[in-house]
Amino acid sequence: MMRIAIIGFGVVGQGFLEVLNSKKNELSELSKVKLVAIADPVKGSVYCEDGLDTEKLLQLVKERGHIKDYPAEECGWDSLKTIRESDTDVIVELTPTNIETGEPGYTHIKEALTLKKHVVTTNKGPIALYYHELMELAQKNGVKLLFEGTVVSGTPVIRFVQNSLRGAKVLSFRGIVNGTTNYILTKMEEGASYEEALKSAQSRGYAETDPTNDVEGYDALAKLVILAKSVVGIEMSPKDVKRTGITNITKEDIEKAKNQGKTIKLLVDFSLDKGKFKAQVAPTLVDKTEILASIRGVTNAIEFTTDILGKVYVIGPGAGGPETGFAVFSDLIELLTS
Repeated sequence: MMRIAIIGFGVVGQGFLEVLNSKKNELSELSKVKLVAIADPVKGSVYCEDGLDTEKLLQLVKERGHIKDYPAEECGWDSLKTIRESDTDVIVELTPTNIETGEPGYTHIKEALTLKKHVVTTNKGPIALYYHELMELAQKNGVKLLFEGTVVSGTPVIRFVQNSLRGAKVLSFRGIVNGTTNYILTKMEEGASYEEALKSAQSRGYAETDPTNDVEGYDALAKLVILAKSVVGIEMSPKDVKRTGITNITKEDIEKAKNQGKTIKLLVDFSLDKGKFKAQVAPTLVDKTEILASIRGVTNAIEFTTDILGKVYVIGPGAGGPETGFAVFSDLIELLTS
């Protein structure tokens, strides 16, 4: 039996439980999974050694906005107490990303790995900042650290490169890894101003009330660093990436690009040459004949250039609770079957 605890029960945590519920009768492996704990400072914290009723938890959070009324053996544990004292094999770390410090996710992940518990996370901060340290700690303690959901939501980019492209060398990659900015630029291409496009993105839940993390390129920067470290094997820091957001893009810029047969996309761009790398996040003119130019709305796409196959593309949804929840689910299946 694989016993799991969820740290952070926001949109992604709930999306993960929804996927888990929908698939529990389809995959025999899931009979070996038991959710025993959830810890969230806002939604509530519960622990039951014999397992939690996932359907009841989802119903409670939907109806009341929290799970504090769930009849659990233990309630109110904080995240670290849950990681340390719950009888669990896997910690699912889903707290919000902090690209500057990696906290509180870094402490959660490090503590879990030290206690020889597997970790699945969608938290970009700790992986971007401390990838090599945390992977070494996981290896030392004989456990796994999986983070598919940190880059393109539920679309399997990391596992695809590490498994399906094994033996091929990634020379460079470029692509759209932030759905919010791609949606805004798509709306602007359709005639909206930046302000109108941002409001539309916020009304649909694609952008936060404070959209800085997305529109200034910080989210894309973290994803670039994670890809460079995990699939290229480069040691680098977020400070090594040149970053420019989309807030200064005007309708005139969009029209000028159109007249040139191009479109503007916020791209991550990484290349490696003789051991030296170049990395940037920036609004980029993309020729309309390119595949990346056709990627619209919140869809993401990455173009990998390899030594053997040339260009290989991964395209799929880059945002959403169920979509990112699926990434957590796929990592869990990886643990169950490896």
